[in-house]
Amino acid sequence: MVKEPFERVVVQHGATVLRVCRAVVGPVDADDAWSETFLAALRAYPDLPADANVEAWLVTIAHRKAIDVVRRAARHAVPVADVPDRVLPPQGRDLDLWAALAALPTKQRQVVAYHHLGGLPYDDVAALVGGTAAAARRAASDGVATLRRTYPTLDQEES
Repeated sequence: MVKEPFERVVVQHGATVLRVCRAVVGPVDADDAWSETFLAALRAYPDLPADANVEAWLVTIAHRKAIDVVRRAARHAVPVADVPDRVLPPQGRDLDLWAALAALPTKQRQVVAYHHLGGLPYDDVAALVGGTAAAARRAASDGVATLRRTYPTLDQEES
């Protein structure tokens, strides 16, 4: 079995990785996490077995890079000229989805992102977030139920 060229891997899985990064770190830092994911993947790709699940591998790297982005942001203060009276909503695409996901508890948000946006099976999700596949399935179910109750327009958009 021959591996695909890395450029094709980026084209095939780039959107999935970006959705996962947006769900985990938000739309502002998602591009950084996405870039760092594919830089790390490019370095490791030659050693990846030809029969590996490339999408699961990339989502795992994205998970780790997203955590790195969150940790880095927590360590660095960002100077601003004027402190706003209120937080402004993020700008860009997927705002309803980001707002809905951001309101979920951390574990539910991660499980929904990795399973529903990243396409990982529950066993792989459990390995990423800790716990069992059954616990991951339950967290995803609870998260999706909350999303449907809180943001009914998301269900209508899927139809």
